[in-house]
Amino acid sequence: MTTATALRDLLGPATPSEQFLRELAGEILAPATTAPVKVTVTRAEPVPYDFGSPATAALVRLGGTADGVSWSVFVKVLHNPRHWRFIDRMPPPVRAEFIAEFPWRAELAAWEPALTERLPDGLRVPTLYRLADLGPDRVAVWMEDIDADPRPWSPSRFGRAAALLGELAGNRADPALWAGTGRPPSYGLRRYVDGPVGDAIRIVADDATWHHPALAAHAALRADLVDLADRIPALLDLACSAPQALPHGDASPQNLLIPRSDPDTFVAIDIAFQAPHAIGFDLAQLLVGLAHAGQLPATALPSIDACLVPSFEAGARKSPRPASAHDIETGYLTALALRSGFTSLPLRELDTAAPALVAERCALTRFILDRTRHLGR
Repeated sequence: MTTATALRDLLGPATPSEQFLRELAGEILAPATTAPVKVTVTRAEPVPYDFGSPATAALVRLGGTADGVSWSVFVKVLHNPRHWRFIDRMPPPVRAEFIAEFPWRAELAAWEPALTERLPDGLRVPTLYRLADLGPDRVAVWMEDIDADPRPWSPSRFGRAAALLGELAGNRADPALWAGTGRPPSYGLRRYVDGPVGDAIRIVADDATWHHPALAAHAALRADLVDLADRIPALLDLACSAPQALPHGDASPQNLLIPRSDPDTFVAIDIAFQAPHAIGFDLAQLLVGLAHAGQLPATALPSIDACLVPSFEAGARKSPRPASAHDIETGYLTALALRSGFTSLPLRELDTAAPALVAERCALTRFILDRTRHLGR
């Protein structure tokens, strides 16, 4: 039996009451049971996540029984980035603006009509059971616990995901729709450049970084990273001038779950960057997500990269607003360069990172730099 103390340790202010759990279990299990009398929590597991995510306070998987019937739920606690453990890394002026502007509730867009009414067949979002406001700075999202297929992604799976993301982008490329966000083109990308990317550029510019033994064999990256930094204004201009759409925003494979019971469907989670971005934007995270997590070697990236734009273009043709391969590639590569060109290296973890991890991240960075070298010149 999971104790109330353990739940409080995991969920803090999001800890559910007994009545909350009874109502929740009844909703999850309906019509098997609609008003359970006895609800137990037998499993409460923290789910590992990237602490570099400014909005994530906790991820927890809960499970148990309701009148003898098993239930499970996934809980995500979101918070204002003022509570983020790494917020002090930012210089005070940048930090203040980041806290004021960061859209920490953006993931809730997953259940808004602007997304749900435009999802293509084969792509859905988790069922939302409860949304619990925990004051002005926090919210707990109680959602469907997806029993995801853990098998490695095949090239065909990357292609299908890219096609669905293309159709989704085409469905959300209506200027009236994205203008309704009140944000200018590439707003989220610009804020990301001002925050984490700016922090990484300062480390790259420090001579001491490249004197570190972990980077001794990779010093050639420095000149190309400096060159990329010089091209940032031009890359942002390219991204803003391309056709725009509302993206998934963080479409790494880890955020496109495949249920064991429905292998032809992707379940989109962790919606982000809900402002207009260059069409093709989502392909950047689709490519590098598993490599960032150490689950895909950098040597596998060229073959995946080759299929992404054609698949995305084919998917977009099914939508009311198809896009050209040129425009898709522009959105894809500008996002790849700006979101991952500087942040793929474990710059703040050089003292503790395993040599194999540093080597893989350097290979990933080299791929990104070479793939985007022609942009913004």
